[in-house]
Amino acid sequence: MFQKIRELSKNLAIYGLGDVAIQLVNFLLLRVYVEYLTKEDYGVLALLGSVEAITKLFFRWGVDGSFMRLWYDYPDERGRQRLSSTLFIFLLVLNGVLLVGAVAAAPLTAGWLGGQRYTLALQLVLLNTFAIGFTFIPFHVLRMEKRAREFSVLAFARSSSTLILRLALVIGLGYGVMGVVVADLVVTAVLLAVMTPYFAPLIRPMFSAATLRESLAFGLPRVPHGFAQQVIAVGDKFVLATFVRDGRMLLADVGLYSMGVSVGLIQKVFLAAFEYAWAPFYYATVREPGAERIFSAVTTYGVAILALMTAGLSAIAADLLTIVTGGQYTAAAGVVSWTALGVLFQGVYLMTSIGLNITRRTHYYPVATAVAAAANISLNFALIPRFGIMGAAYANGIAYALQAVIAFAFSQRFYPIGYETGRLARIATAAVLAYLIASALPSMPPLAGVIVRGATVVAIMSAGLWIGGFLKPEELAVLDRVRRARAPSVAMPPETTELAGEIVATDLPAPDDELAGGARRKQEPVQ
Repeated sequence: MFQKIRELSKNLAIYGLGDVAIQLVNFLLLRVYVEYLTKEDYGVLALLGSVEAITKLFFRWGVDGSFMRLWYDYPDERGRQRLSSTLFIFLLVLNGVLLVGAVAAAPLTAGWLGGQRYTLALQLVLLNTFAIGFTFIPFHVLRMEKRAREFSVLAFARSSSTLILRLALVIGLGYGVMGVVVADLVVTAVLLAVMTPYFAPLIRPMFSAATLRESLAFGLPRVPHGFAQQVIAVGDKFVLATFVRDGRMLLADVGLYSMGVSVGLIQKVFLAAFEYAWAPFYYATVREPGAERIFSAVTTYGVAILALMTAGLSAIAADLLTIVTGGQYTAAAGVVSWTALGVLFQGVYLMTSIGLNITRRTHYYPVATAVAAAANISLNFALIPRFGIMGAAYANGIAYALQAVIAFAFSQRFYPIGYETGRLARIATAAVLAYLIASALPSMPPLAGVIVRGATVVAIMSAGLWIGGFLKPEELAVLDRVRRARAPSVAMPPETTELAGEIVATDLPAPDDELAGGARRKQEPVQ
C-alpha cells in the first residue's frame, strides 16, 4: 500500500511544484499590486473572473471529461485522431457562434461590472475563454501518456509568463484592470502557438457524428454538475454585485472579500495538484486487490494535510494580510478562514466521491452540486444583509460541506469504502485545538505572528496526533526504517525508501479507464 501512495505522491509533486512556486511569488507580490489596483479594481476583476469561470464551463460542454474517458476506447492512432478532431471542430463551430453573440451583447451586460467602461475588458475575457477552451486536448494527452514533467513545464511557463506580463502592464504601464485582461489574452495566444506541435498529430479534417454523440452522452450530464460547481465557487460574487447595484454595499466591499478569498485559496494549489494525479491513480488502482484500503488511507493522509493547512492559514490570516497588503485588507481575515475551510471540504468531496466515477454513476454528481448550489445562493441572500461579506464566506463554507456530505452518501451506495473514521476524528480534533491555541496567543508584530502562530499550529497538531495514537504500527515501522536508512552511517538501499505520504521519486502507472477484471464489485459491477 505504501508503494502505491508513493506513486501518487510523486505525480502530485510534479504537477504541483511549478504552481507552488508561481503562486508563492504571486502572493508575495500582493503588496505591490495593492499599490496599483484599488479595491474597486479588485472587485471588477473578481466579477470578470466569475464570468470567465461560467463561460469556460459552457465552452467545454463537458467534452473535456469525455475526451479523457473515451481516449482509452480508441487504442489506434486513427481512432484517437477522429475523437480529437471531432471535438475540436465541434467546439470551434458552436463556440464560435456563441462567442460572436456574447461579444455583441457585451455593451448591454457591462453595466453589471460597474459601467460601460469595462465593455472591452469583458469582450477580451470572452475571447480569451473561447481560445483557452481548446488546450485541454493536448494537456489531457500529456496526463494520460504519463508525461507529467512536460505537462508541468508548460503549465509553469504559462503561469510565469502571465505573472511577468501582468507586472509589466499593471505596474510598469499602469493599465490597471485592462493590464490583467490583456496579459491573460496575450499569454493564451502564445500558448496556442507553442502547443501547435502537440495539436498537429491529433487534428485532422475528419468528423464523426457517432463519436460526437458518444462524447456528449458522457459529457453533457457533467455540464449541470459543473455549472452548479461554479455557482458555489462564484455565486457569492454575483449576489454581492446585486447588493452593490442596490446601493447596500460598495464595490470596494467586493474587492475586500475577493482579497480574502484569494488568500484563503492558497491551499488550493495542493488540492489542484492532487486532483491532476488523483483521477489517473484511482482509475489504475481500482483493478487491484485491496484498492478500497488504499483509497481509504489516501483520504486519511489527504485530510490530515488539508486540516493542517486550514488550521495554520486561519491562525495566521490577520498577520499575513497585514504583511502582504500593508494593512489595507486585514479586515478580510475571517473570509480567509472560511474560504480555507471550504477548500478543506472540497478536498473531502474530491477524495470520497470517487465511487460515482468508478461505477459510472456520474448522473448523481449534479444532484449533490445542485443542492449545494441552491443552498449557497439562498444562504448568501439570507446572511449578507446581516453579516456583510462574512455572510458570503459562511455560505461558501457551508455549501461545500453540504456538497461533500451528499456526494459521499451517493458514492457509498455504489462503491462502499471503509474510511478510517476514528483517525479522521483525531485529525479534526487536533486541528481545531491547534487553531484555538495559536489564535489565543497575544498580539505581536505581524511577521512574528505568522512564524509563531504557524509553528504553534504545526507543533500542537503533531503532538495531538502522536498522543492520540494516530499512527498505526506499520506506519511507525516505515518511519523507523526511513529514519535508520537516512542515518549517515547506514547505506540506503533503494528498495527500503518507503514513507507513507512523503513526496518521493517513483513512476505512476499508466491511467486506464478499462474498469474490468478485478475491479468488478459484488455490490455494483463496474460497467
